[in-house]
Amino acid sequence: MAGSAKRKKQYSYAEYLTWENDQRCEIIDGDVFAMNSPGSSHQRIVREISTQLALFFTGKECEVFCAPLDVIFCGAARADSEIKTVVQPDIMVVCDRAKIEERGIIGSPDLIVEVSSPSTASHDNIRKRALYEREGVHEFWIVSPVDRLVRVYKLGSAGRFNVEEVFDDEAVIKVERFPGLSIDLKKVFPARPPVYKVKAPVEDYS
Repeated sequence: MAGSAKRKKQYSYAEYLTWENDQRCEIIDGDVFAMNSPGSSHQRIVREISTQLALFFTGKECEVFCAPLDVIFCGAARADSEIKTVVQPDIMVVCDRAKIEERGIIGSPDLIVEVSSPSTASHDNIRKRALYEREGVHEFWIVSPVDRLVRVYKLGSAGRFNVEEVFDDEAVIKVERFPGLSIDLKKVFPARPPVYKVKAPVEDYS
């Protein structure tokens, strides 16, 4: 008789609420993922993008939020013990005010931006991209400070993300979902340090 595989414990939002506040983590489909403290370059990028977004949305229906703020994907779940996915995107835009509660955002934001790092690249590009596509997030950006690139995914009519669009650090992203909104990436990524070349020493044999 073959032995049955031991099932991995699945965690819920109810358990998440009992954990210490200084222990930042996310739950995706019941699995827990620890979150590292962001570095200064990460914070500068989040600040600049969120500032450009906030200036555009001032006086408009949509609102801009930044981590740490929970996005709670409930689905058909009614009790906290039934909710298996809670994440904290770096930046989000929410246009449906019925989704905004004091404890966090209930359901899908319209736009999510994640600032990636070498340690989170796989998590952002695979798990979170699949999650946001499944949950109907209209637009998802992955910002890579190392590559100085932004990858943009837009939800198509079939409920799947279209082929990614890639923008470099000189580009301006025009956000079609919000006419008139443009994000200037020259302001998002810090200026490249100047490269100084030193002349090679040359012996005088004359």
